[in-house]
Amino acid sequence: MAETRSLAVWVGPRKVGTLERAEEYVFAYHTDALPPDAVSLTMPVRLKSWESRDLHPVFQMNLPEGALLIAVRNAIAKVAGTDDLTVLRVVGGNTIGRNRFSRPEDDVPMFPSEPESLEEILSFPDARELFNELVARYALRSGVSGIQPKVLLPAIERTTAVSSSFIVKSWGADFPQLGANEYFCMTAAKEAGLATPEFHLSENSGLFVMKRFDVGAGGGSCGFEDFCSLHGLGTDGKYDGSYEKAAKSIDAFVSPEHRVEARERFFGALVLSVAVRNGDAHLKNFGVLYDDAKGLVRLSPVYDIVTTTAYLKNDIPALTIEGRKIWWPRKTLEKFAVVNLSIAPAKSREIIDRIVDAVEGVREAVRRYMADHPSFVPVGDGMLAAWRAGVDGLR
Repeated sequence: MAETRSLAVWVGPRKVGTLERAEEYVFAYHTDALPPDAVSLTMPVRLKSWESRDLHPVFQMNLPEGALLIAVRNAIAKVAGTDDLTVLRVVGGNTIGRNRFSRPEDDVPMFPSEPESLEEILSFPDARELFNELVARYALRSGVSGIQPKVLLPAIERTTAVSSSFIVKSWGADFPQLGANEYFCMTAAKEAGLATPEFHLSENSGLFVMKRFDVGAGGGSCGFEDFCSLHGLGTDGKYDGSYEKAAKSIDAFVSPEHRVEARERFFGALVLSVAVRNGDAHLKNFGVLYDDAKGLVRLSPVYDIVTTTAYLKNDIPALTIEGRKIWWPRKTLEKFAVVNLSIAPAKSREIIDRIVDAVEGVREAVRRYMADHPSFVPVGDGMLAAWRAGVDGLR
């Protein structure tokens, strides 16, 4: 089968434009597209097409990465090719955000599927077997980026009969116990009062399960764009730039009524990453949410926080502050908050203290978990040492 040259692009239930590839990538809105139908905050509806040498960043955002991309390409290579548009066509009914993709002649972009039981996912005895089964079942429906192996699937929540979508993550031999690592880092975020999605750790510790935060109360998908896309960068550019530039994205894209909250949440996430030594807080791990491109824009909840130095002892931050990638001391972070986020000194101190208290509180939960799960001890020891160094630098 020939590689894909053209795709229909949907925003929710509306087919709003066509994405084509010849010598370059060209996206053109249909003449009946409305301003709220914009596929990106940086690509408003207009008559002139949007051209790009590489696939437009907002569409790159929907390509799977890492292990999931390998699984998708292996599954489709013989019959459909492995170019970016073909991958988008295959996974395009189930991506993060509200953009969807299909063949131009298709009437709908979605793949119907029966919801999974969240209870069964969390209690299944063999995490590796279950994850491999989920990948086999959902890899061709999962447009979710990130190197960590993960898959999108619908699930029935515990104690309710409401169907909602979750992201299920596993890990490879290079990063053992990454699910528990992320679980405790996200628990620290939650305890610190930062907005987080609902998340779970499976009973066998083999899977981290997080509720998708891009699904609205009515079940429809919200618009989501990570900072990489908003900066006009492809996925490969996620480590390029600075937290100063990332902070400017809040003023550029977040609605005025949400900016104070967004600045404080962004600062809290940055401080937490320093406290737990998360060296992967790159541009794809911050983003904005909106119901339509002309409506209110807010900062997304905190997600993808892990102690990377538990595996890479000398890991450093993903982006710079004042031109440096170091684990910055409290004084530098307080200055960053005032200069780049217009956060009052007293408020920045309060946020830092709250993060420190939360991390200290969760340390005891990590110790208890280590006592009950001997296989977690090497990673747990690495996390506790990293957290101690992080907290000491923020005193």
